[in-house]
Amino acid sequence: MAEASPTKPPSRSGFLAAVARIGLLPIAIAVVFGILGGVGAFTFGYGKGWAYLTNDPAACANCHVMQDHYDSWQASSHKHVATCNDCHLPHNLPGKMFVKADNGFFHSLAFTTGEFHDPIQIKRRNRAVTQGACVSCHEDIVHQMIAVGDSRDEAPACIHCHSDVGHAHKARSGRGNDRFID
Repeated sequence: MAEASPTKPPSRSGFLAAVARIGLLPIAIAVVFGILGGVGAFTFGYGKGWAYLTNDPAACANCHVMQDHYDSWQASSHKHVATCNDCHLPHNLPGKMFVKADNGFFHSLAFTTGEFHDPIQIKRRNRAVTQGACVSCHEDIVHQMIAVGDSRDEAPACIHCHSDVGHAHKARSGRGNDRFID
């Protein structure tokens, strides 16, 4: 009498075999990252994200809320000596990359959701960047204003007296540069 051989379960092949081997969690994570990557790539392309990697001030006017700021910069005394990046980004590469990434993310989020103040206002952390840029470019003039032992953060804000230097007519139009949001 022949011995009964144990029955072998039917073999899975293809996709189901891979799922059984890998598990559902890694596949779900890959799908989520794929969706996020696809939406991010679409948003970057649709929002002309590559333009923000340049030093062209016109890129800053891609959003309708920035057009007034771009126009006022065009009429300012700094038009021929400073671009948006010169005043609104730190002057070192790591700081520049961090602020670009930080602002890029939060600007995209705000403009996508429509949750932003119009007219747009500078945030407190970006105000510190612009103050640092003023002091850096005009250090030979302002060094006497910064008391010995005080940090640059404790120096008087340049825009307190010079509110329309980077963006002409902002203070007179009621949209002063010294207002900001948290």
